[in-house]
Amino acid sequence: MAANHVQPDRNIALELVRTTEAAAIAAARHMGRGDKIKADQAAVDAMRHMLSGVEMDGLVIIGEGEKDEAPMLFNGEFVGNGEPPHTDVAVDPIDGTTLTAQGQAGAIAVIAVADRGSMFDPGPCFYMEKLAVGPAGVGVVSLDNSVQQNVKDLAQSMGKPASEITAVVLDRPRHEELIAEIRSTGARIALIKDGDVAGAIATAWPESGIDILFGIGGTPEAVITAAALKSMGGDLQGRLWAADELQATQARDQGYDLGKVLGMDDLINTDNCFFAATGITTGDLLEGVKFTSTGMRTQSLVMRSRSGTVRLVEGIHRKSKFDSILEE
Repeated sequence: MAANHVQPDRNIALELVRTTEAAAIAAARHMGRGDKIKADQAAVDAMRHMLSGVEMDGLVIIGEGEKDEAPMLFNGEFVGNGEPPHTDVAVDPIDGTTLTAQGQAGAIAVIAVADRGSMFDPGPCFYMEKLAVGPAGVGVVSLDNSVQQNVKDLAQSMGKPASEITAVVLDRPRHEELIAEIRSTGARIALIKDGDVAGAIATAWPESGIDILFGIGGTPEAVITAAALKSMGGDLQGRLWAADELQATQARDQGYDLGKVLGMDDLINTDNCFFAATGITTGDLLEGVKFTSTGMRTQSLVMRSRSGTVRLVEGIHRKSKFDSILEE
């Protein structure tokens, strides 16, 4: 790291949670209205506004980016107030835009920050085959192993039968064969419509009842998830997945190895990373935003990998104060 690059030493996550709270509240105001574009834009605007007050010189590595054609929080944008420390930033103002728009469970607002130069840039690879587990699965499961072997080994490590293992999988046609393989082990399956950041984090959250995540999901979301699981003592492995031959060719031309299993340190190459998430709609991981006569209530997770600290934060926000801050 260059001499003028100061590593973040304070717990920035305690400041970042203000950005996810703002994004979650802004998004929740559009819950169930059927317009995911408006919900996402509201979350992006709120998060971007709050980020401008965070003391850091942040470079967005994982943003709304090309995939969502966003005018703000795009890959390569600088955020924060421009002062040290110098950081990489990964954002997803709504992990679960469809969930939010349809008023369904499990949408969250998330952000991760790490030392400058430490985050994996997925380039043209929007998707990745993923495997996520909590602490009991670290060093036990592998993307190089079969589904059957992974379920068997995880069950043994957790001291329970395979029939009590619960796997979370995105409900997509591409996962039909994967779902059949999981069922053949006798394990239980929790299908989710969207939001695999929350699904992966749930594997390391004792109260969630989720033990392992399988399947193909977003590569940007994998980088964000890595920051959380580093803090929680879990594990995430990924293998880049090209949606078509054109994307595969682009990835290879840019030097990406589509066959390599990427580990946590490939996704974020530092043990000094920060994560914050706030529930938008109530799910297994977090309570969603609740609107009262005077304001809003939020529930968030705040984490730092270096200390291994995971905080559950309840927020009470006065409507008049919150709205005035966003108008500044």
